[in-house]
Amino acid sequence: MIPYFDAHCDTVHRCAVSSQPDQPKEVQAYWDAVQSLRRNGGHVDLLRGREFDRYAQFFALYHNPDFAPEDGMWAMCLRLRDCFLHEMAENTDLVRHCRTGDEVRSAVAEGKIAALLSVEGADLLECDPERISTVAQWGVRLCNPVWNHPNVLSGTNCAESDRGLSEQGRDFVCQLEEHHIYADVSHLSDPGFWDIIRMARQPVVASHSNSRALCPHPRNLTDDMFRAIRDSGGVVGINLYRNFVGGTGTMEELVAHVEHFLELDGEKTVCLGGDLDGCLELAAGMAGIQDVPWLYEALKARGYDEALLEDIFWNNLLRLL
Repeated sequence: MIPYFDAHCDTVHRCAVSSQPDQPKEVQAYWDAVQSLRRNGGHVDLLRGREFDRYAQFFALYHNPDFAPEDGMWAMCLRLRDCFLHEMAENTDLVRHCRTGDEVRSAVAEGKIAALLSVEGADLLECDPERISTVAQWGVRLCNPVWNHPNVLSGTNCAESDRGLSEQGRDFVCQLEEHHIYADVSHLSDPGFWDIIRMARQPVVASHSNSRALCPHPRNLTDDMFRAIRDSGGVVGINLYRNFVGGTGTMEELVAHVEHFLELDGEKTVCLGGDLDGCLELAAGMAGIQDVPWLYEALKARGYDEALLEDIFWNNLLRLL
């Protein structure tokens, strides 16, 4: 058995939202596959998670602003958090909500899965820095200023990509740091990324981004971006989504992203951030967390020792908490 600490999944959203309007049948089937966290047909569930030697997972609070409910995105954020808390309460035999590294260590020592919270897209906070203190009290430790949609804080890497942080965006990031929440730059525009790097007083995180040198998707990081996160003391989570791996999405191509970052002196920077339940197709024929050991074994077969693999699959993300 191997350890597995993952920086990003969208499973709570799939538990809380049964469908999106006007979707093809195959997409609707994707939504229908996940109704609960304990056991489901998606990428992540607790029964599969307990098969790891240790398992910790960041669960993102996420919702597409295009489908904002009538009572607003903050109300949606509250419902997502309620869904997460409901799943925690229903599954106390398997999982514990954790906020700190010590709580993660305690949970796994007792044979429990450690569940942590992030916010993917400040639209869920309606970009209000006053709400950061509230989500900090919930235990949120990572927050993306933007998802794919630009907002008043910044452009994204797929829309208004030439726009960096606004003054409000800078204030928002400062407030994140004040509340011990790491700014997550996955989805952020390139100018916004460099704005955060210049102003950051704590490590910067890219929870689910690969190498742009190997797959030229704007969601991925350039080598200079990776080095900047490395030098901040942050981490970069390898994304298992096939579209961000490139080519035909083979295991060899996925391993190449890990190796490329390791060649950039990333031994203490690379972690996992699968984007699980946030995409239709994973790389290398993976169907969910049960197949993550394939990546571990592929890296081991390349000669990487267990100490390095322990860092990638567990220690590097844990040390930030």
